[in-house]
Amino acid sequence: MTDSNSPQGPEDFTQAATKSVANSSATNAPGWERAALEKLAFAALNEQKSSRRWKTFTRLAWLAFFVFIAWALMHRGSAGTDKSTAHTAVVDIKGEISSGGETSADAVVEALRSAFDDDGSKAVVLLCNSPGGSPVQAGIMNDEIYRLKAKYKKPVYAVVEESCASAAYYTVVAADKIFVDKASIVGSIGVLMDGFGFTGLMDKLGIERRLLTAGENKGFLDPFSPQTDRQRAYAQVMLDQIHQQFIDVVKKGRGERLHETPETFSGLFWTGQQAIDLGLADQLGSLDYVAREVVKAEDIVDYTQRANVAERLAKKFGAAVGEGAVRALEAIPALH
Repeated sequence: MTDSNSPQGPEDFTQAATKSVANSSATNAPGWERAALEKLAFAALNEQKSSRRWKTFTRLAWLAFFVFIAWALMHRGSAGTDKSTAHTAVVDIKGEISSGGETSADAVVEALRSAFDDDGSKAVVLLCNSPGGSPVQAGIMNDEIYRLKAKYKKPVYAVVEESCASAAYYTVVAADKIFVDKASIVGSIGVLMDGFGFTGLMDKLGIERRLLTAGENKGFLDPFSPQTDRQRAYAQVMLDQIHQQFIDVVKKGRGERLHETPETFSGLFWTGQQAIDLGLADQLGSLDYVAREVVKAEDIVDYTQRANVAERLAKKFGAAVGEGAVRALEAIPALH
């Protein structure tokens, strides 16, 4: 059953015109051929108009999508507060510290500069919950914290939540004071380079590794090639040098507060209470405590740079386009 009053689409117009042709031919009315051709032409025009409208709508929808993304990216902000209002500025140091991630030197330094530059911020708090990561990124952030402190004459405090280890501690040790929870994990002042070696397994399976290099040491980190004592010693020298840089940064940041022991720079980590006893941290305290009792500005403003909805959509869209391109290339027949 169909409703005679329901709207008709392009296909309905075509069918109606066809029926009209049949009816006209049956009655043999004068000029029926002309009327039938006109109805068929109008039906075709209506179908073309409908198709054009749909294409126009699709294009406008895509245009609106990209305009929204562009607008959101241009209006991305970290903190919206009156500069005359006293507050405690917060910048997160969370997750893995790596280039290109949310806790990269670029993202954190941008947030730090905004926090220091705001006249209303009375102090900057580094809110840390990170297992570490890149010593290069940590070194950049550590240097920038010292530079901004000297330029703006504002104190910097670190507040540790669950963990502040390795490169994360490398970063926040530039703070004037480090506050921890008694159960926080702090430390891991060391450097590592990890990997796997499969040469023994390959020998058992009868697999031959065919690696061509220009330079005798070019492939010395290849997991399928044996590692010589000379190469191992060379890598150890590099690790020791980076480790010494880490040690120097900790000694500079903690100064006379550091109670150095043979285990301090061994790569071990400790609870928050132990870290206070060792001089790696100063006292127990949360973010609210520091804002209220130390900075004396209870209003907390987060300056952390985070990807907004538009950026996440853009990344997903870009990934989808890239995946489609890869599939298209894979579909091309290979040349033999």
